[in-house]
Amino acid sequence: MILVQPLAAPVTPSEALRRIAFLLERSRAGTYRVEAFRNAEKTITTLSTDELRQRTAEGTLTELKGVGDSTASVIGQAVEGELPAYLESLQEKESGPLVRGGEDLYAALVGDLHSHSDWSDGGSSIQEMVLAAVELGQEWLALTDHSPRLRIANGLSAARLTEQLGVVEAVNASLGDRFRLLSGIEVDVLDDGELDQTEEMLGRLDVVTASVHSKLAMNAAPMTRRLVAAARTPRVNVLGHCTGRLVTGSRGRRAQSSFDARAVFEACAESNTAVEINSRPERCDPPDELIELARDLGCLFAIDSDAHAPGQLDMKAYGCERAERLGIPADRIVTTWPLERVLEWAAS
Repeated sequence: MILVQPLAAPVTPSEALRRIAFLLERSRAGTYRVEAFRNAEKTITTLSTDELRQRTAEGTLTELKGVGDSTASVIGQAVEGELPAYLESLQEKESGPLVRGGEDLYAALVGDLHSHSDWSDGGSSIQEMVLAAVELGQEWLALTDHSPRLRIANGLSAARLTEQLGVVEAVNASLGDRFRLLSGIEVDVLDDGELDQTEEMLGRLDVVTASVHSKLAMNAAPMTRRLVAAARTPRVNVLGHCTGRLVTGSRGRRAQSSFDARAVFEACAESNTAVEINSRPERCDPPDELIELARDLGCLFAIDSDAHAPGQLDMKAYGCERAERLGIPADRIVTTWPLERVLEWAAS
């Protein structure tokens, strides 16, 4: 299932390249293939239609930095008013449902509380992530780049996060009432349950998703204390991918962390902290039995994409299938809520 309508001729070269990259990301294609189209799109944004037309006629598109044979073919066909053959083929193959089931819940989703941009370890700009969210029919999106101690993911210092807040404000000013980009962070939960950002800085954000990224194999008792402390922290709104497991994908497999799930989810329920249903196929976190436990304990949930690229925003379909199959009521899923209700919940 996909809410973005397939493109038809005529399309601009930029539109064609962007859509190809989106569909490749959505289908979990290799990063190298995706970057070929995104880099080509970045290159041609500085060129006029006349220059692209001239280069197409002269066969010199591949002289441009980042433009190879495949991307040149897409650009040339779009310049000529045709629907590029590569795009047409990809739309036929990759525009169908990602998963069967969860369609009604997917249709009810209007937001996402976990996404990344190229400010940390995402692959695209904030603006590109927002544009994709708008095209998918979302009403709001939380930008949650990583916190400073996660250096491998280029986590944001307080100074960089402050700078990012200015970008978020500018994006929202340009969009008016059509869409809202929420300021946020995926803050690392440290060994003792403290958060990897100052309380003052966290207080400036719309939403906070807290996740464990280090020492995932620590003993159950300290891990339980760590997660309970994070869930009970007033500024934390969402407990992200709580088991830390990996079940498939290029990063290999990783066993889930050991902790007292009942104690953690009771803390979430008491604190009004949403349990994230992380939709990335490689995470599928938490496992079904823990979602059922959190459901029975009265927890709120957030079906999130954890998107690191625009096409991955649509992966919430996987989370919707699981939530619907496991009987999670839509009203207990924060990402189905309108903006005003989300902001009120987050602030409380």
